[in-house]
Amino acid sequence: MRIADFKSALKITPAKTDGNFIVKRTAVFYWLIGIVIAAITIAIAFHFDSAVRDFMAQHQSPMMRNFMRNVSRFGDWPSHVALGLLLLGIAWRRHSKKWMRVFLSMLLAMAIAGVAGTVIKRTVPRARPSVKSELPWGGPRFSTKYHAFPSGHVLASTAFFGVLIFARRRVGLACLPIPILIGFSRMYLGAHYLSDVVCAAVLGILCAALIWRFFAREPGKHQLLIAVHDSDQNRAR
Repeated sequence: MRIADFKSALKITPAKTDGNFIVKRTAVFYWLIGIVIAAITIAIAFHFDSAVRDFMAQHQSPMMRNFMRNVSRFGDWPSHVALGLLLLGIAWRRHSKKWMRVFLSMLLAMAIAGVAGTVIKRTVPRARPSVKSELPWGGPRFSTKYHAFPSGHVLASTAFFGVLIFARRRVGLACLPIPILIGFSRMYLGAHYLSDVVCAAVLGILCAALIWRFFAREPGKHQLLIAVHDSDQNRAR
């Protein structure tokens, strides 16, 4: 029996190892591609900060400002928390553990993103575009006028809906215009530069990806097959 078990283990182990190696290599490749794309996007955003700020300042209208002010008001984190709790309650009433995990992960990702954004704002103060200052970087750490980097609104919304994109791609992509519109409203109102919005979006996606990877994602099919196989082997023994 021991010899048979040893031979069986030799047959199973390479398959597991090869499968895990392929999955890890693919994941690393996608992470590297994502990092390169994010770095290029951030560099372009910093380059066009002044141009976008001037464009927004030259195309102001009372009606548009009022609309964008409402978008910013309802696009802040309290509205996202209320929506997340509402969806979590609906999933709980319908006894859907899968969607409860998703909605709870959305709230958790937004909370982590909020903490990270607050730390960055206090560590790297940046004057808002509407503030007339000779030093764009630096200033009072606890003054909201110097909390431009990154955009808290965009950070919260991107982390919130980013988890939904990983969980249900079609539904998440359908909600993608929400953080985009919020980011546009923050730039239109002179609260943030383009780079503030882009960096917030990148950080929000990163928080959503980490929460999805370590908390919300269900086991893959290959992992379930390995678990079932190991269980059968233990029973046979």
